[in-house]
Amino acid sequence: MTDNEIKEIKKRFSVDNCNIDRIYGCYVNNEKEKQALSKDAFLSLPDEEQHKYFEIFKKILTGSTGKNILDLEFPLAEEADGGKQQKLLKLRDSALDDDALAEAFFDSVIESYDTVEKFYIILIHAIYDVPGVTTDMILNEDASDTVYDYIACAICPVKLEKGTLSYNPDENRIAEKVRDWIVADPAHGFLFPAFNDRAADIHSVLYYSKKSEELQDGFIEAVLGAEPPMSAGNQADFFNNVVTETLGDEAALSDVMAIHDNVRMMIRDHSDDEEPYLMDKKEIRKVFEKSGIDNEIMEDFDWKYDEVVKVASAGDEKEEAPSIQASNITGIKKIDIRTPDVVIKVNPERADLIETKLIDGKECLVIAVNDRVEINGMSVHTMSKAELKAGY
Repeated sequence: MTDNEIKEIKKRFSVDNCNIDRIYGCYVNNEKEKQALSKDAFLSLPDEEQHKYFEIFKKILTGSTGKNILDLEFPLAEEADGGKQQKLLKLRDSALDDDALAEAFFDSVIESYDTVEKFYIILIHAIYDVPGVTTDMILNEDASDTVYDYIACAICPVKLEKGTLSYNPDENRIAEKVRDWIVADPAHGFLFPAFNDRAADIHSVLYYSKKSEELQDGFIEAVLGAEPPMSAGNQADFFNNVVTETLGDEAALSDVMAIHDNVRMMIRDHSDDEEPYLMDKKEIRKVFEKSGIDNEIMEDFDWKYDEVVKVASAGDEKEEAPSIQASNITGIKKIDIRTPDVVIKVNPERADLIETKLIDGKECLVIAVNDRVEINGMSVHTMSKAELKAGY
């Protein structure tokens, strides 16, 4: 799903645009037992409750695509009778009015979801009359030509609220407030089917993870039947391993800086694309060559890249080389240069200010500055008065 398609569905979670007809909830205790089930017509809920649920479901459509929000595709086997995709289709087509289907779904979540906390599983069903789009890309509500029938799921931790003091009217004094168990923001969730090309795509599901490095692989496999994707952090590690394997353990700072600078340039070149810019083996090779890496080194690039793929896939020969989202490789706004004791954050546009020099027999990072810098917001001279007077 593109960012615009995500925003379009996200706008449905409001009083004025609501098309949710049913909500089904399952509260699970920390023994992984179903403690409470509830099924309601959504519009029968009190206004305040509706608003709370709107906020929860907006959250599962919030975050960075490729990090927190991921497009997952079903393997063909899962689209056959008895497959996970087929189970989700039946759940959607039931409009959450089949208790046996809903409870079977909750059971599969409870069994596969890795947590020791209490949590609340929320399912909603909605039907959206998708408006047409004019030639100048303005929505036309009177020109609806398709219906988007979907379910969404949010999995929310249930936490004991922090203790605090409050006014107790019965005792007419300030006292400790009774602590309640509260439903926190969702940690994971999904939208099925995905809303691709502004229509239902039953071959895909949009997955959400609040923490990009905690994707819940077991849940993805057991409930959604999809192949767990490589997390944003693992994508960065994979790319760094390709760089290290190709250039060697003693990769020069200038070479690595040039590689990251060219990745950023390619991100900017694709900034108008609706889909995130992905880099495969061919694209990564192009970046290395554009960064001036020696031809002799590049002669071994292919087999070294393949070796990194084998390690990443734990020797699984069937594992395909991943496509890496470029924005997961390097930052657009800053570069971090770290030593054991010092961290330097650099504007990528001024990476030329950093260089290495041998000073008094020591390898040093040298930063070109003018005569003034700031320390904790305080403007200071880079040289003492005596040095300035001496003409240094």
